Amino acid sequence: MASESATIVQRLWNYCHVLRDDGVSYGDYVEQLTYLLFLKMADEQTRPPFNKPSAIPAGYDWPSLVSKDGEELETHYRRTLVELGRESGMLGVIFRKSQNRIQDPAKLRRLIVMIDAETWVGMDIDVKGEIYEGLLQKNAEDIKSGAGQYFTPRPLIKAMVAVMRPEPGQTICDPACGTGGFFLAAHDYVSHNYPLDRDQKRFLRYNTFKGWEIVDSTARLCAMNLYLHGIGGEESPIVVGDSLISDPGDRFDMVLTNPPFGKKSSITIVNAEGKAARSALTYERQDFWATTSNKQLNFLQHVKTLLRIHGRAAIVAPDNVLFEGGAGETVRRKLLHECDVHTLLRLPTGVFYAQGVKANVLFFDRRPGSEKPWTEKLWIYDLRTNMHFTLKQNPLRYGDLQDFIACYNPENRHHRQETERFRAFAYDELMQRDKVSLDIFWLKDESLEDTENLPAPDVLAGEIVENLQAALEQFESIYAVLGGE
Repeated sequence: MASESATIVQRLWNYCHVLRDDGVSYGDYVEQLTYLLFLKMADEQTRPPFNKPSAIPAGYDWPSLVSKDGEELETHYRRTLVELGRESGMLGVIFRKSQNRIQDPAKLRRLIVMIDAETWVGMDIDVKGEIYEGLLQKNAEDIKSGAGQYFTPRPLIKAMVAVMRPEPGQTICDPACGTGGFFLAAHDYVSHNYPLDRDQKRFLRYNTFKGWEIVDSTARLCAMNLYLHGIGGEESPIVVGDSLISDPGDRFDMVLTNPPFGKKSSITIVNAEGKAARSALTYERQDFWATTSNKQLNFLQHVKTLLRIHGRAAIVAPDNVLFEGGAGETVRRKLLHECDVHTLLRLPTGVFYAQGVKANVLFFDRRPGSEKPWTEKLWIYDLRTNMHFTLKQNPLRYGDLQDFIACYNPENRHHRQETERFRAFAYDELMQRDKVSLDIFWLKDESLEDTENLPAPDVLAGEIVENLQAALEQFESIYAVLGGE
């Protein structure tokens, strides 16, 4: 991160520590920053040299906040959030269900003064984007906030985009977009790898991306992240809602996504005694090959639907998608037959903020109807066996994925060569496996046979700490569901 960006991030982040004494969490703080930054930048756009008409209703704009103090400020800020949450377009997404979490008017005033001191619109887009991404990264690293589940490691996203190679004029979808990491990486790739004319630049900004996010607070962070990176306009490319509910009818050239981990979608139902219970949610859709409450299998089927013919997808999926029977087997058989499922990247543990996850990236292209199966060979890259990463001591870096990118051969993936970690498996071979399981390994796990090859003590200690923290979080959530405080 550039020093200018890092300085502003640190300044904004340091103030969060002051607010934490008042019970304002990292996530709440970033949310309040989002509201105030948006209003400040909207005001800057109305001034020279831009002189644009204000998109903010009169009386609820930035000057109305700057001019107030004390309880009057706190009251007006709350009213502003409510009123702007009723608006449409980008305003509606940013302020939907917004609430003031900063109860001390003096601290709210200090935050407003701090934001007012910077000229945000005048900053380079890369700087603004880096500042916000830096805040989101810090928020994801905060274990207590749980925000990490919406934040895919940026090196992994960058590698996925590098092999998918999006092009100008293509449409890109993420049905579980979190804070927008895939969109930013794809936008960056297209911007820096092609000489774009005016129409292509306009298409890239306004028409390339569309995403869905079910959590209001995450959708607002995503919309703001895109806005700061120069993506979208007065209309937000983000739809707030459950993308699995139905086929939206839209079809895309590319889908890049990391759906939320956890096998089951669920809704909370209050019974006759007034007690809340969680019920597994099953999606009945004509376009799905199998009806199941397994959220991951549903997202995989949904991604297939979203692709236009010859559209391409890269989806992060946990191990259960590769081996689960029943609906899982049905989905794998159909996917291998109706799509060209050409590449599987087996990811190491210790790279996601959601702890203990064993995940993969599945790459496939949608094809037209055919009696003959479209998948000929599935190439599997094993980045898991004998690889040890942790979030803090030894995080996954882009350089760790360079060998995979080279093996993938994005210039022409039909010319590949096997290596120690990269093997091809023919369609007939896959069909003969029990339940058509794609859970395939061939490298010897050295840690199981030779203690001399165990990872370094600090890496092992880091893995133990992360696993214990994950277990503690699980127990805390169970305790909360059982009525504990």
